Amino acid sequence: MASLGIAGVGTLFRRWDGTNWVDISEIKSITGPNKSRTTIDVTSLDSTGGYMEFIAGLKDPGGVTLAMIFRRDTFEIMNDDFESDTLQNYEIFLPDVEYTSFEFEGLVTELPLNIPANEAITVDVTIKVSGEITINSGSGSA
Repeated sequence: MASLGIAGVGTLFRRWDGTNWVDISEIKSITGPNKSRTTIDVTSLDSTGGYMEFIAGLKDPGGVTLAMIFRRDTFEIMNDDFESDTLQNYEIFLPDVEYTSFEFEGLVTELPLNIPANEAITVDVTIKVSGEITINSGSGSA
């Protein structure tokens, strides 16, 4: 029987504090990582068929955006990461039967605060991923 997929409820976003994974709470949604790859144009005068030719270039691990309800404690963690020039370790932990996680290093590059009149105050954290993203199964427990 084909899998019907899973809902996002129960997904965790974590930050490594040097000893343990610490949950970052009140996240409404996570976008990314959004990997991409560059291509290198190798079309030459000898190319045939009227088509351009390409080879694989470097891979860009992309970024991750967290849409979060404002809480001072989690904002301060993300703000400290923004102020730091040191890569931090993060993990997206899915609520699937395989306990899938995506671990990566990154830098907080954007931290905009959104203050609407009649809705929750939010912050949309953008993290630029650095290097390869590791996909694990059974790497921890919720």
